[in-house]
Amino acid sequence: MLIGLERERHKGQGETRACAGLRTFAITALLGYGAMQVGGGLLVGIVAITLGLLVTVAYWRSLSDDPGVTSEVALLTVLVLGALCGRSPELAIAIGVVLAGLLTYREKLHHFARSQLTDAELGDGLILLTAALVVLPLAPDRFIGPYAAINLRTICSLTVLLMAVGAVGHIAVRTLGTRYGYAISAIASGFASSIVTIAAMGHLVARQPENMKVLSAAAILSNIATVTQVGLILGAVDPGLLRHMWGPLTGGAGATVLYGLCLIFPKPASGASQPIKVGGAFNLKLALIVTLTMTGIAFVSSMMLSYFGQVGVMLTATFSGFADAHASTASIATLAKSGQLSFDAVAVPVLIAISSNSISKCVVAWVSGGRGFAAHVIPGQVLLTLAMWAGLWIS
Repeated sequence: MLIGLERERHKGQGETRACAGLRTFAITALLGYGAMQVGGGLLVGIVAITLGLLVTVAYWRSLSDDPGVTSEVALLTVLVLGALCGRSPELAIAIGVVLAGLLTYREKLHHFARSQLTDAELGDGLILLTAALVVLPLAPDRFIGPYAAINLRTICSLTVLLMAVGAVGHIAVRTLGTRYGYAISAIASGFASSIVTIAAMGHLVARQPENMKVLSAAAILSNIATVTQVGLILGAVDPGLLRHMWGPLTGGAGATVLYGLCLIFPKPASGASQPIKVGGAFNLKLALIVTLTMTGIAFVSSMMLSYFGQVGVMLTATFSGFADAHASTASIATLAKSGQLSFDAVAVPVLIAISSNSISKCVVAWVSGGRGFAAHVIPGQVLLTLAMWAGLWIS
């Protein structure tokens, strides 16, 4: 009845109206259910063939007015859904609602496919789906190589994640515009990798120099995700660890937000309000480079930890922080949880990891966006790092 109600609104009036409406679709669903209960799949197949012949005749009669076959296919689908109700009503209802949505929003879907979706975005979407649904499930989930530091499933997962957050950021920018879309997408992308986000913003600066301040603010605001994740990791391992890190985390978050807002406001130059230049949904090459770089540094960190043991905690935090502060934070928190490191001693190595990570971000900002982009990003990274160390002293 839901699908028939939608079709009734679009069947038209008079002699040119479509053949099926509210009653026809509702009866067809009941017919499918009754056929399945009485004769099983064989009777449903016979009914489907008969209905197909009737639909074919109706289609040829209305060919000059409506060359599409949407209503005819929907009618056959409803017959199958009615039969499915006897075995799995929840699934049948869910499919029916999705089908009704597809029929209702046909104009918007057509406009999106023809006018809004670009060839580059479609290609990137296929790459992302192939990587997530084909390559990732086939990757072995075990550690290999010297020091057991390389996991192909982890590498594939990180690559897919970076592409996915890049796509989410791309959608946010196209929906909200450059001024706020970049900032929101950068925060979301920062949960995957703040370094990648800064590199992506720097890459956009070359194509959109008029949005320099907005992109720089987005790069800095990606650190909110870094600070948040550090707090979540420490709290997940042991909530008691947060007692010694509330000062640095609060100071870092406050400094990041303040500096980012100073770049966004006042309103940027008129060029920043120009139409968004639509390209691909993400940068596959950049995601692969960053993933492989982080894998290499993780290998070096594992080697350092193997050789120096617990004496190398500081060294490991420094080296791993260049690629990712979160992995180092997790390892340090685990050492504290197991009693190998006191809770009071956690803050310093965590801040060392974050500080070395900030150095990496400054280098990435310079390389990806040039001197102008780095001139906006580096002071923000320095302010963030100093605020976190000052928060440690205060707490």
